[in-house]
Amino acid sequence: MSAARWRECGLAAAAVVPLALILTRAPMPQDPAYHALADTRAFLGVPNFSDVVSNVAFLLVGLAGLTLCLAGRIDGAFRSWTVFFAGVALVFFGSAWYHWDPGNATLVWDRLPMTVAFMGLLTAVVSEHAGPRIERVMLVPAVVAGLASVAWWAWTDDLRAYLWVQAAPLICIVYALIAYRGGYTHRAYLGWGFLAYAVAKAAEFHDHEIYALTSKAVSGHTLKHLLAALGIYFIYLMLARRKHVSSGILGV
Repeated sequence: MSAARWRECGLAAAAVVPLALILTRAPMPQDPAYHALADTRAFLGVPNFSDVVSNVAFLLVGLAGLTLCLAGRIDGAFRSWTVFFAGVALVFFGSAWYHWDPGNATLVWDRLPMTVAFMGLLTAVVSEHAGPRIERVMLVPAVVAGLASVAWWAWTDDLRAYLWVQAAPLICIVYALIAYRGGYTHRAYLGWGFLAYAVAKAAEFHDHEIYALTSKAVSGHTLKHLLAALGIYFIYLMLARRKHVSSGILGV
């Protein structure tokens, strides 16, 4: 088997193995405590003001990325990057609605655009490393799979498929960055983006603790929004600044 085929098999395994592992677990219902967010202060008639308004960061960076795409400044996986930034912009509406009235019914609309963004990012990075044909065959099925994972959770209260949609793209992207030579410079921005996202998830997990440590100035969930948007901004910078890699030079 050729080296290219081995890399493709590794990429497929990076997606399939996490799914197989997570399906060995019992169904995972949504914990009602997830909706018990720390900062419930209202302001100007807006409930949970900080968690609602901090979503503006997603709208700003999403629109900035869409402007970059529509201006024709991306010559790689143009369609996938457009889907990614469109999903990010739509997170503003879905997440703001959820935080206005937290509950499973509104959380659906928070998660739907997030899966669109995850799958757009996955397809963009993988196709720019493994080959442009990947985008043609992968983008639509990936987005459909992401949306279906949220629909499955809403119907069955089983989070396993949704958790796979969150985890598998990150694993596949890391694999692609390691296994394939980059076609563009400034790939290090992806690392900064992932770091910001990891810190954002940690802030979300410690929502109440951060709220207490900051004397109720800011909650972990509000910081999660800002840090996640920062991670997306790093990706925007990568796309805005990158160049084609010269022969024999890795795109770092």
